Amino acid sequence: MARFNYTAMKGDGTETTGTVTADSTEGAIFQIRDMGFFPTNVATEEASKKIHVPGAPKAKGKGLSLEIKFLSSGKVKTKVLAVFIRQLAVLIDAGLPLMRSLRTLERQQKPGPLKSAIIGIAEFVEGGSTFSEALSNYPKIFNRLFVNMVKAGEAGGVLELVLNRLAEFVEKAEKLKAKVKSAMIYPIAVICVAVAVLSYLMVAVVPKFQEIFADFETELPKMTQILIDTSFAIKRNVYYNHPPYIGMLIWVPLGLFIITRGVARTNKGKALLDNLKLNLPVFGDLLRKVAIARFARTLGTLVNSGVPILQALNIVRDTSGNEVIARAVGSVHDSIREGESIVTPLRDTKVFTPMVISMIEVGEETGQLPDMLLRVADTYDEEVDTAVAGITSIIEPVLIIFLAIMVGFIVIALFLPLIKLMQKMSESGT
Repeated sequence: MARFNYTAMKGDGTETTGTVTADSTEGAIFQIRDMGFFPTNVATEEASKKIHVPGAPKAKGKGLSLEIKFLSSGKVKTKVLAVFIRQLAVLIDAGLPLMRSLRTLERQQKPGPLKSAIIGIAEFVEGGSTFSEALSNYPKIFNRLFVNMVKAGEAGGVLELVLNRLAEFVEKAEKLKAKVKSAMIYPIAVICVAVAVLSYLMVAVVPKFQEIFADFETELPKMTQILIDTSFAIKRNVYYNHPPYIGMLIWVPLGLFIITRGVARTNKGKALLDNLKLNLPVFGDLLRKVAIARFARTLGTLVNSGVPILQALNIVRDTSGNEVIARAVGSVHDSIREGESIVTPLRDTKVFTPMVISMIEVGEETGQLPDMLLRVADTYDEEVDTAVAGITSIIEPVLIIFLAIMVGFIVIALFLPLIKLMQKMSESGT
């Protein structure tokens, strides 16, 4: 038998401390709970390390937080999370209890935030919390959409089905994000290469030719003189003297970035910036399609999983990632709460295209709103594919042609004096 010091919460939320005698920590916890208390920390008198009690509540008015290191875990890569969800769904569908499934996946995970979170979730579940309640303690990994869908799955007894839908949702969302990023990687890479090549030519190559041309004692072609003057200005001003306007090239973009981040922290500022994004030439249409696809897939997945429409709209609003879409969804929520259909407020927002509104209207009239929303998402995913391919097909040749023109200009400008010199030598020889 050993003596255990404990800290616990009373039924009114106030904190109390005491000592009990038991064979083990588990026995001490049971004794404390039999006394009507909720233990938060239990430790032997000899040990200085506090032992966490799974599922322990927070004290009211005390600001006491659970002493679990896992709650500060960082984010998890979307691909890793999708694999975990899919594996958990397979195990539960095969008939394994939730706790055994979690422990199995815990052993398979490499050390990191997700493994720590699984251990903590298992502790919460063992302490009497539901799976959704345990997940809610890790908002950096499992957002509101995830938690509410799991809660709906628990209520309907279809947890494995909901987990499969979640895995599909996460996988498609990641695929869509990857497509948009891939559209930007190639142009950025080409621009970086172009800047590097042109900088090297102007700073290292052209000055050497200038020294050679100085010995010719002849007038240089206008094209060559422009190139040499430009190279000299770049090398002198950028690499040696650093005039004020060079500093402006650094501080002005940095200042604009800081101002933009500050504006984005306000609701009006974020709405303004998001509205500008949706109205950008070329990329605005792509971003609008991405936002609509995300809205439709999120709402369709939630409603299809049994989450009430008003609660689902609140989650969609908070996870939309675009203030314009969020405000539109908020107005739809308020209108539905007043008894209107979903179509009228969607049309009034003027954010969604007529095709989207028509498909949702058909889904509402036929009682197949979730399926229709998912079809809208699939349709816009395909349109995003087409738009990305179109943008890439336009940007690639434009950048290549630009780089070719610049390099060609430099090469021609450097060789013109040599051609002129050879012609002069040929004439003098004859």
